[in-house]
Amino acid sequence: MINICIEGTGIVVHLPVILKEAIGALNLKPGGVVLDATVGGGGHASEILKRIMPGGRLIGIDADETALSIAENALRGCKGSFKLIHENFRNLDNVLLKENIKSLDAILFDIGVSSYQLEDPSRGFGIKQDSRLDMRMDSRLKMTAADVVNRFKEKELSEVIKRFGEERFHNRIAAYIVEERAKKPIETTHELAAIIRKAVGSRCRKSRIDPATRTFQALRIVVNDELAAFEEGLKKAVSWLAIKGRIAVISFHSLEDRIAKNLFKGYASLGILKIITKKPLRPSDKEIESNPRSRSAKLRVAERM
Repeated sequence: MINICIEGTGIVVHLPVILKEAIGALNLKPGGVVLDATVGGGGHASEILKRIMPGGRLIGIDADETALSIAENALRGCKGSFKLIHENFRNLDNVLLKENIKSLDAILFDIGVSSYQLEDPSRGFGIKQDSRLDMRMDSRLKMTAADVVNRFKEKELSEVIKRFGEERFHNRIAAYIVEERAKKPIETTHELAAIIRKAVGSRCRKSRIDPATRTFQALRIVVNDELAAFEEGLKKAVSWLAIKGRIAVISFHSLEDRIAKNLFKGYASLGILKIITKKPLRPSDKEIESNPRSRSAKLRVAERM
């Protein structure tokens, strides 16, 4: 896995996935105005700025304040050419209006949780780190993963795990969670992961991934309302594209990819978008070898007609 240490922070940030393919597909030119709707640590944004200078402008938004601090440091050599804003991409229209943006030449969405979020024990995203169940991308949100686990009814929990985690053992997992929380509240990631493994038992012993992975994914999605926010943000983004402007989406699981695929197809049928990637682009074998987490990434690109 390839890492970059952000000077003075002690934070290790992983290189963005499908970087070359995504940046190339955006068809960037000097003077362009670009929205990075998920700026993260600034990996994609840094490459975007190289291609739209001189005269270009980048608007970067992210729901995670920590990500914005990292990006600010990573992009410090291009001061005056970018603006970073703490906001969810579902509200990108408000951001663009405030920044007096008329239209965009390119838009990038890189959906999903970042490596540094998974590995930060204070965030409660990952299975490996034992921490309080949180999973909020934006600390301003009120509901945490602990609230979902300890307050949702068994049927609601089962539906969340089934729908957002695509977990076939959703009924058993929900039942075990309800049984255990009746004894004491479930407060940490390791407590929850142990309950899920117990519920699944030997059924996933040969699986490559931890039996708790899909349930953790489901909890993160519901806490952050990720799929609804993505669909809302993507629809708004298309309306801001200039003619011949391009929009690229990097997704990491089927639920996100399905939203991008269906929206692009719908807009294409209306003559609003032209689909550039008939099939999603995938990471190269070399990238997967150096960064195993890129394995599930898919890139879809469309152009405004």
